[in-house]
This record gives sequence, C-alpha cells and structure tokens, in this order.
Amino acid sequence: MECCRWTTAGTLLLVSLVLSSRTARSEEDRDSLWDAWGSWSECSRTCGGGASYSLRRCLSSKTCEGRNIRYRTCSNVDCPPEAGDFRAQQCSAHNDVKYQGQFYEWLPISNDPDNPCSLKCQARGAALVVELAPKVLDGTRCYTESLDMCISGLCQIVGCDRQLGSTVKEDNCGVCNGDGSTCRLVRGQYKSQLSANKLDDTVVAIPYGSRQVRLVLKGPDHLYLETKTLQGVKSENSLSSTGSFLMDNSSIDFQKFPDKEILRISGPLTADFTIKIRYAGAADSSVQFIFYQPIIHRWRETDFFPCSASCGGGYQLTSAECFDLRSNRVVADQYCHYYPENIKPKPKLQECNQDPCPASDGYKQIMPYDLYHPLPRWESTPWTACSSSCGGGIQSRSISCVEEDIQGHISPVEEWKCMYTPKMPVVQPCNIFDCPKWLAQEWSPCTVTCGQGLRYRVVLCIDHRGMHTGGCSTKTKPHIKEECIIPTPCYKPKEKLPVEAKLPWYKQAQELEEGAVVSEEPSFIPEAWSTCSVTCGVGSQVRLVKCQVLLSFSQSVADLPIDECEGPKPVSQRACYSGPCGGEATEYTPEETELLYGSLQEFDELYDWEYEGFTECSESCAGGVQEAVVTCLNKQTRETADETLCVTSRRPPQLLKACSLDPCPPR
Repeated sequence: MECCRWTTAGTLLLVSLVLSSRTARSEEDRDSLWDAWGSWSECSRTCGGGASYSLRRCLSSKTCEGRNIRYRTCSNVDCPPEAGDFRAQQCSAHNDVKYQGQFYEWLPISNDPDNPCSLKCQARGAALVVELAPKVLDGTRCYTESLDMCISGLCQIVGCDRQLGSTVKEDNCGVCNGDGSTCRLVRGQYKSQLSANKLDDTVVAIPYGSRQVRLVLKGPDHLYLETKTLQGVKSENSLSSTGSFLMDNSSIDFQKFPDKEILRISGPLTADFTIKIRYAGAADSSVQFIFYQPIIHRWRETDFFPCSASCGGGYQLTSAECFDLRSNRVVADQYCHYYPENIKPKPKLQECNQDPCPASDGYKQIMPYDLYHPLPRWESTPWTACSSSCGGGIQSRSISCVEEDIQGHISPVEEWKCMYTPKMPVVQPCNIFDCPKWLAQEWSPCTVTCGQGLRYRVVLCIDHRGMHTGGCSTKTKPHIKEECIIPTPCYKPKEKLPVEAKLPWYKQAQELEEGAVVSEEPSFIPEAWSTCSVTCGVGSQVRLVKCQVLLSFSQSVADLPIDECEGPKPVSQRACYSGPCGGEATEYTPEETELLYGSLQEFDELYDWEYEGFTECSESCAGGVQEAVVTCLNKQTRETADETLCVTSRRPPQLLKACSLDPCPPR
C-alpha cells in the first residue's frame, strides 16, 4: 500500500452527481444554465501527487455546453522511500486473484507508448503480460520519468509546478521554471597515471546536490564510489556488475562492458560523492565526466542594523553575508567570491525613529559608538595581478588605516589607531599550481592498408586538476599527425582495375548514410549535405559535423569538443556529379556497374594528384612568378591520367615562387 493506503476517490470519478448548494452560483453559472460547482472530492492518493474532482449539474432540459467535471492535483508531497511504486502496488493487488486457474506474482509494465494509462502487468518469471484493468488509479504516473498523470484513463500533462495542463519544466539545476543560474556545468577529463606504489586514484569529487552526473571510463581500469553524508557517515561501492542500485538514497545506474564503464546519476546527490579509479592493467585509462554542480554559497542580505538615534530621526543600514545553503550557516566572504555568478548586494539605507524626542529629554539619544560608528580599521587595495599565471608567483597590495564618520565618509588616519588588530599581509604567493601540460593520446591506425599514409592522434592541454583546458604553449605542442608506412606492397592485378570502365562518376551514387541520432554516448552528428556546387559535371558538397551528447534528465543536447567523440569523424566534404555537361546521359550495363562500384577502394588508391614541376617564369627579368603544375597520375604506371579520375582525392594547394629577379638591362 502507498504510505499504508490509497484513497478510493480515484476510482469514483464518474459516481452519481452530487447535489450542492446553489447559493454560491455565480452570474456566469446562471447564464450558462449550469449549477454551481460542488466541493472537491477526497484526493486519490495520500502522497506522490494525486487527483481530486468537482462536479456540477446542468439545470436546463437541453444539453449544456461544457463539462460537468473538473480536476486538480493534490497530495503533492513525496512519498516515503518504503512506500514503493504506485503502479506496482496496483499490480500486486491482483496477486490474491487467480488468473486462468492459478496465482501469479504481478510486476508492473511501465512506459507503454500505446496506452500508458492501462494497468498492464507481467507474471514474475514468465513471459505472460496481461491487462489487469483498463485504467490505472488516478494520480498514477503515465511514464516513470515524467510528472504527467493518468486521470480517468487519460494521460494529462503536469508541469513541475504540479499543476494540470502546465508546461513549466525544471532547468538543469532542478529549479522549476528556473533560468539555470543556481548551478554550473562542470566537464572534464582524467587520464590514469600508473605508479608502482599506488593502487588507485581520485578522478573527481562531486558535491552534494549535483545533478545529471555522467562518467565514461575507457580502458582496463575500474570505477568505484565513496560517499560522505552531511552528517559525516561514509560508505563505498565497488561497482562490480551492471545494474541499478541505491547509495545514500541516490539512484545509481552502472553499465560494465569489456572495454569501458558508464556511470549515471540523475540526482540530486544526497551526499558528497568521490569517484575513484582502481588500477587493473598496464595500459592507461581515461575518464570523461560531466555534471551540474549547485552553487552552494550565496550572498544573503542582513536585517537592518539598529537605528543611529532613539528619536528625532536617524538612519540604519543593511549589509550582506555569505551563506552556506548546505549547513545553513554564515561563512567567510571568500566562499561567495569563488562563484563569478554571485554579485554582492549593495547596502540599503533607510530613515528610522522619526518621532520627535520628548520635551523632558531635551536631546536625542545616540546609540553607543561601537554599535553605530565602527572603530578605525585596516583597509586594503585589491591584490595586484599574479606575477605568473601558473607554477608559483607573487601578488601585492597596499594597506592603510581608515576611519568612517557618522555620514559614512571614509578618511585615512594614523596607523597606531588600528594596532588593536593585526595588520594584514601585503604580499602573498599565488597560482602555485603546476602549469598546464600537453598530453598526447594513442596514435590512430595508418590511413592506408599498403604503402605510405598518415596516422593521427589527439593532443590535449591538461591542467593541474587533470581537466581539459587551455594555456599550453603552442611552441611545445606535440605534432598531431605523422607519416606511416605499411610494408604490404600496393600491387593490384590489372583485371581488377576499373580502367576499362566508363568515367567513374560514382560519387553521385554513394551509399546512403544512416542518419545519426544524438544519444547519451558522445557521438559525431553530421548535418545534411549542401547542394552540389555545380549544375553539371563534377563538383563538391560540404556539411557540418558536431560532437554532441544527450543529457537524459533535461532531454537537451549539448555540444562537446570534437576530441570527446570516439571513432572516425564522418567526412565533411565529398565530390558530387550532376550529370554530363554535354547533355548526353551515360548508361552502364550491370557488369560495368559492378566493376565501377565494386572496385571503389582499388580506384581510390590508384589515382592521385602530384606536383610535376613549375611553369616557365612569367617575366624574363625584374621579377616574375612560376606556378606549380599539378597533374593526375596513375600511381602504378606513373602515367598522366584524365583529371576526372582524381576527383576523390584532395587537390594540392596552388604554389607560386619568384623567379628572374635580376634587373632588366637598359634599352
């Protein structure tokens, strides 16, 4: 039972019409010939969001326009963890009823796209799925990941404000109808660094309240979790097998594959989570992570300080203090300065105690000096910029003793007046962390299967926290591509070469590419090809290729750096053929078509562009230019070929060089 019971109101939505008092009937009700709405029914659930209804009757002998029943949500408080799933409770209620002569233990079937509001259940340990009721009880969620609820057998939209028909949604921070300003997106990468005296390492610490956590480990090592609640209770989980489980009341989804591990936590986290890696092999592993971290320190405006005068007119001010939302206590201002989103509110000033002083007093009492008028204090200028952006530097500031008068004007005074408190330091170390360093990933396979080709690798700039960042010197960046040689000879039997085939305009008939769909795995998503650059003959098409990931909690798409997507990047440029420019169509026999398209790989490797020297100088003296000659060659015979046979290779850039630089002789 849900929190020990659910009410019967959810099953009584179409009961006989309840008569209600007509004294509250409005002008609109009388005009529409409807009676006044009756009182609201008992809620269909005691927690977790239910529905309540109200009825009215038609006072006309004819049919009234409109509905005689209306609904609203109720009991919008979370159920206790032990209450269980509402749909599962309705299935288990049939465990004591025989179905086709025997008893079954029924489990819920959720997220039915065809009829989400019918009670479909499956017998435990069997493939038997039965619709045990045409309608679930009112207040049952239509889908597990949505607030939409079933009412009288129909799925009704419910916003995050728990109101029927509302389309308001939570932002990435979990704030209903929020603007995303209460949290920040944290994204980074960790790469394992094996050590003889270390068995594990910390990947990232994710604080209490974070949401939409997602980590992907690639390599032989294993993830495990450590948690610490706000009360200091610690626990850990080794994440040994695929499945979903609870850890400190946070639902964890873990998938284990031979070459990678994926961890998801929708949140909000109910403890501080530390994600660690346990070494399991000699090869390196990498972990990519992304989550939304709450901004837990915020400025809070104080109440007004005591009035400067007890009568006759005075002033009072407010201030601002840094407040820790987790511990509900005031902390040092530096915590709020950590978040650039936080803007400290300016003090407010208002008049107070404006009533005249009693005649018997003859004066107005001024509040004690130390409550109203602050003592002299040290005041500093802002720290200068650090002398080094990383690796350790220094910064300085100037200190002076100041005094504030009754009007709030600040002026410098002798330093001895501030000696009741220690003088603040004028120099401090800064940016003592290590400078970012280049980190080179594994080389890709060679781009060819024979002869000479290229291989590539990803080079990341990693900071002292192991996160992908900027700031590395471009002069020291390792090269990202190099030549490679495959010892296999590139010999092709002559009969396999498509030389005898008609001009291979096969780019127009390339295989259809499967449309890529954004998923919860970072993947390359190509956009549609542009139109061909020419209306006849051979041209080119281009498209944009992005690295994207689907954030499951908010169902939004986020763009990632290109190097966070695995596998080969789809091509962004290709040749296209728009038909012969002479107006005559080219027809192929089945044998020619098979020869043409079945030998694409051999054809790509047979013809390529090469430099063949330079043209004659454009001038005989006083300076001219020579232009590089690029020709299409058969790489086996080294003979010049028709340029159309090199359409699949990128044409080398046009090169120019100066020549005939001697001055011309006088005429």
